Amino acid sequence: MTTQAQAVELLAKDLTPNGETYCPNPKAGMKIWNTHPRVFLDLSHGQAKCPYCGTVYQLKAGEALGHAH
Repeated sequence: MTTQAQAVELLAKDLTPNGETYCPNPKAGMKIWNTHPRVFLDLSHGQAKCPYCGTVYQLKAGEALGHAH
């Protein structure tokens, strides 16, 4: 499980076409059934922090976001 000091690195393929991820997220070692409500986080600027648990998600270096048209 991650701590607040470590960011969860995600690949572009892990995000929605709009550059979002959600928390709680299994990639952060979280079980969906025993944590806070699901929230979507915008990673279009490379990083986002969950307002509930403080987990930081970031786009892995060198990854580029693809946008759906």
